[in-house]
Amino acid sequence: MAVDDLTPRMLLSAYATGIFPMAESRDDPGLFWVNPRRRGIFPLDDFHISRSLARRIRRDPFTIRVNRDFAGVVAGCADRDETWINETIFALYRELHALGHAHSLEVWEGDLLVGGVYGVTLGGAFFGESMFSRRTDASKIALAYLVDRLGAGGFRLFDTQFVTPHLSRLGAIEVSRAAYMARLQEALETPADFTAPETPATGQALLQRRTQMS
Repeated sequence: MAVDDLTPRMLLSAYATGIFPMAESRDDPGLFWVNPRRRGIFPLDDFHISRSLARRIRRDPFTIRVNRDFAGVVAGCADRDETWINETIFALYRELHALGHAHSLEVWEGDLLVGGVYGVTLGGAFFGESMFSRRTDASKIALAYLVDRLGAGGFRLFDTQFVTPHLSRLGAIEVSRAAYMARLQEALETPADFTAPETPATGQALLQRRTQMS
């Protein structure tokens, strides 16, 4: 599949075959396809919440919102010295968001967007793209609420693309390309809804569900 003149529909078709686009840098207008030999995923029933993170979630220091400022989350993810999010990526994912296939889970402190994560949905698969944090643990809190939402919405696969030490400490694992494709095909055949429930869970409810699952 050619990367030139990529459309949102072509991008969804690419995700369904296990590939995704990246740019070399913010200023490079070109894109290239990525198909890792080892794929990062988050088992939805094995997200690790440390005692310190649980204490922060229990205090509910932030407001969690969904799809309130998708463009702001993508901009926050790109706001770093080195990023693979160029203008083409930014535009494509805004279009996917308008089509209902890209979503953001956001961490707000009053009127300030201080953290969040965004990704693409297709069937029961969520393809995590990037996250950012402007407050201590904001990205971890975003991931905890994201995993809870994916479980509640019927998702079967949380694709992280790669595994970093940060994600590994939270429970992300690597699987082979063949194992990933098997999980992907099962997820694509599963109906799921990222927007349900409309109101994000409270911190206490989230932690109670994680306790019941462990």
